[in-house]
Amino acid sequence: MRITLAVLTIAALALSGPQLSAKPVRRAAIPAAIFTDPLPDKAHPARMEVLHIPSGGVEINGVAYLAAGAGPHPTLVLCHGWPGNEKNLDLAQAVRRAGWNVVTFNYRGSWGSPSNFRFAQNPEDAKAVLAYLRLPANAAKLGVDTKRMALMGHSMGGWVSTLVGGEDENLLGIGLISAANMGFMRGLDRPAIVKLASENSETLAGTSPEIMADELIAGRAGFDFMRTAPGLALHPLLVLSSDDGLAPQTDALIAAVRKAGGTRITAVHAATDHSWSDHRIYLEAQVITWLNSLLAGKRP
Repeated sequence: MRITLAVLTIAALALSGPQLSAKPVRRAAIPAAIFTDPLPDKAHPARMEVLHIPSGGVEINGVAYLAAGAGPHPTLVLCHGWPGNEKNLDLAQAVRRAGWNVVTFNYRGSWGSPSNFRFAQNPEDAKAVLAYLRLPANAAKLGVDTKRMALMGHSMGGWVSTLVGGEDENLLGIGLISAANMGFMRGLDRPAIVKLASENSETLAGTSPEIMADELIAGRAGFDFMRTAPGLALHPLLVLSSDDGLAPQTDALIAAVRKAGGTRITAVHAATDHSWSDHRIYLEAQVITWLNSLLAGKRP
């Protein structure tokens, strides 16, 4: 998702106060998986599998980055943003080296997946991916430990993760990377939203900036990720924010999750752009450290 800071920052600041902060992982505490390949396992090598996942009457495209070893492995489902130019595949590779499977996918109407792109379908597609991985035959084939699955998303994918994760009690944890609240269009008129949509239209089929703007305007209440706070409070939650104008939105979500009783929150802010362009290793370190804490049953 390309962010027009002059637009989104004004809108975001209208909602919340100062940014929250938390002690980050020390720069020296870089997990070995970021710079070390796993030992070869000839019987169960690391590999990739192309997936065709049923959702909404079509099959969306997915890729499974499968970890070395007999498994089953803990598995992270990674949701991309709007339109998804930054898919965080370097993060997927690093997480796989840490012993996790990682599954990425493209929403209906995006990046070659069939059908027309609509925001309301994106959470449905993420739910379909989780359901697909939980089918016993698929879990066995892919080496998925269905009792140790986490959901994470970048930008719009973070919004997807809140809507899906807030309703799924069986997830190990939920992670947000520079998440955008797609229900937050307060203070933006239709021309401004059309302009924003026109800057995020690459590879999206069966839509237009005007169609996307009208859906965002009509869906404000239902798309607001603040309503997911009670469900998110039941999970460990990782919130990574950056200097892209969106941090006040996730700060407000953190406050709402805490108000709803959530205590397992890890929040880190980094002085970087929306895509974490100069903080990729730092991003990988934060995510892997948090994922490992889920397996250990403790906070990082």
